[in-house]
Amino acid sequence: MNKKKAKLHYKHNSFEIIEEGSFVVCAISGKEIPIENLNYWNVELQEAYFSSLEVNERYKKLKNKE
Repeated sequence: MNKKKAKLHYKHNSFEIIEEGSFVVCAISGKEIPIENLNYWNVELQEAYFSSLEVNERYKKLKNKE
């Protein structure tokens, strides 16, 4: 399978594939996340995260903006 960046629409318990691909990019680290390993995202920001560490980092940044 060719590596191609997917375009997704993140929902609360799932995501919709807008453009087929094999991965998305983490909004914090820039790491490629294979679609089959995608477990973390933010619906409001429409961002994907590599792991819970990146989720926590985003949360801290958002909290500091308040």
